[in-house]
Amino acid sequence: MKNILAIDTCTEVCSVSLYTNGVKISRFVKDVAKSSGLILPLCGEVFSEADITVADLDGIAYTKGPGAFTGVRMCIGVVQGMSLAHDIPTMGFSTLELVGFGATKKYNCDKVAVALDARMGEVYWGVYQDQKLSNESLKNPSEVDVLNQDFIGVGTGWGVYEAELSKQADIKQSISDFYPKAENLIDLYLNQNSADTDELPLPTYLRNNVAQKSLK
Repeated sequence: MKNILAIDTCTEVCSVSLYTNGVKISRFVKDVAKSSGLILPLCGEVFSEADITVADLDGIAYTKGPGAFTGVRMCIGVVQGMSLAHDIPTMGFSTLELVGFGATKKYNCDKVAVALDARMGEVYWGVYQDQKLSNESLKNPSEVDVLNQDFIGVGTGWGVYEAELSKQADIKQSISDFYPKAENLIDLYLNQNSADTDELPLPTYLRNNVAQKSLK
């Protein structure tokens, strides 16, 4: 049976899940400042509970962004360290895909519009339907895709920009306090072909001009 570790620190929450002997051992932290800094202690907790070590892992699933720059870098750094030190294959997933996948499971809806607050008057935007992410972009809330009421909206962007997003996308139901969870990364990993593993964990940055904007 595979031992798979899943890690997410790309947003304001931090979560870890270890799949071993067909069981998930998970930790989820919310409403804690700099929660991404807790990732290693949380990994230690799940390893201790399962009585295994990093060297026993058969694979690592992780979120590669988009999200908070510090959180994305923390996630990628930890995964790189573990995988390179022990030659463990890795598989990265978009934060938007993880949120969309989790929403389809929880709300039994196959059409999800994901909006994560990207600050600076923008959202990380993605449409998840038919079990896949059809796009991934950084957008102004008034310029998102025109969708219909068959979709539900999830993610922190819907709390910050509910009026703009609802008007543009014509979505009536939205849940803003819905977050990525590492336990859903396990399911995404298991659903993929092992040939899809990454050669080297790398981040996804949809915004690369923060410095320029802040200097204006």
